[in-house]
Amino acid sequence: MSQPGELDDHVTPRRVVIVGGGFAGLFAARAFRHSPVHVTVVDRTAHHLFQPLLYQCATGVLSEGQIAVPLRSVLRRYENVDCILAEVTDVDVEGRRLIGLRPEGTPIEIPYDDLIVAAGVQQSYFGHDEFAQFAPGMKTLSDALMIRRRVFGAFEMAQTATDQEERRRWLTFALVGAGPTGVELAGQIRELATFTLRDQFRRIHPDEATVLLFDGGSVPLAPFGPKLSANATKALTGMGVELHMGSIVTHVDAHGLEAKGPDGTIKRYDAATVLWTAGIAAPPFADRLAKNTGAEQDRAGRLKVQPDLTLPGHPEISVVGDMMSLQHLPGVAETAMQTGFYAAKRIRHQVEQRAAEQKPFRYHDLGSAAYISRGRAVISLGRFRASGFIGWLMWLGIHITFLTSFRNRLGALLTWAVAFSRESRRERAFPMLQIVPGRDMYQPRRETVTDPERTRS
Repeated sequence: MSQPGELDDHVTPRRVVIVGGGFAGLFAARAFRHSPVHVTVVDRTAHHLFQPLLYQCATGVLSEGQIAVPLRSVLRRYENVDCILAEVTDVDVEGRRLIGLRPEGTPIEIPYDDLIVAAGVQQSYFGHDEFAQFAPGMKTLSDALMIRRRVFGAFEMAQTATDQEERRRWLTFALVGAGPTGVELAGQIRELATFTLRDQFRRIHPDEATVLLFDGGSVPLAPFGPKLSANATKALTGMGVELHMGSIVTHVDAHGLEAKGPDGTIKRYDAATVLWTAGIAAPPFADRLAKNTGAEQDRAGRLKVQPDLTLPGHPEISVVGDMMSLQHLPGVAETAMQTGFYAAKRIRHQVEQRAAEQKPFRYHDLGSAAYISRGRAVISLGRFRASGFIGWLMWLGIHITFLTSFRNRLGALLTWAVAFSRESRRERAFPMLQIVPGRDMYQPRRETVTDPERTRS
């Protein structure tokens, strides 16, 4: 019999375990439909998240239900696929067992014949993890909701500020990282201040909000090429976003940050809201897997794989998506989708005993897109480049196409129609948690006892 916390090891079909329910894990699981295998998807959350639109959830355009869908709902028609809510912490390579923790902390073991690791990446603070409590990143749904609290809470705090200096600090937003996420978030905060909230406060002028964007590179959206980068720079500065390129953030606290500029001078910037969108790192499980298999890791901790996406010496273990390092492939949704499908297809061919040997993985570039503001986006698709209104229309089409379910596509389309035509953001509710870093609002204060009689009693 199985021990408590251990799944039944006596499964007749070949057991395929997928770690992670993101794009790579989901596309891998879907590829096994009608295959003679038993698939188990293990994830620390119970939903699939459309990460490219996290920033729109964070700034009140879309609800969390429009960018996240339960994994069980997505995979309900796949009778050979099951889902487990747990966090994988280690792997027994010789025994082919995953070791993890259930949400309440009890251990769980999951046997496998083939393992597909699609665990994604986490935010990197470049060795300064202490920054995280003051500058949340944006990789998960919890991160997006945290940013929503910080952003909308900042305007509310500015409304009751007691002096001009405090008000200015609450209306200053500093973002670290000028990649797509940083650019999109900066543009949305500025648009939020100048359109959505413009006439909704009586004691402050939201359009006076200052948005600072810091990056160590020379231009925003550098991977998009000089022309689109220049277009993005023009659009951002036209909206009022202050670009601080060539700046390295050296310190972050509850009141702002310090950054070393191109001339080497360190300058202080007071900002009540600091958001981190720079850098990625592999999760701790990548280190455990590397140690137990002897696999190499790159500077970000991602695992170096062979052309067939397996680890050297371990053909039963595939690593896909953002956690994989191969030929400098970009860490985007398209890479995750294609690698997840490829890994599943390779295993499926083995199980079905197809004679033809599968070719090495080949990436097909489907382009990159970044939303700047209403009516403005940049698109890079092979040699094709587009920006402005045309880029924005293409951005809409791409994201509607890749949203996970029909309900989410329809909901997003209707929401965008209202938001873009009426300057309205309906998803602005937020709990009073962590508006001020490290503190929940309205926490009851403990009564200080000074009466000796009450002390003795």
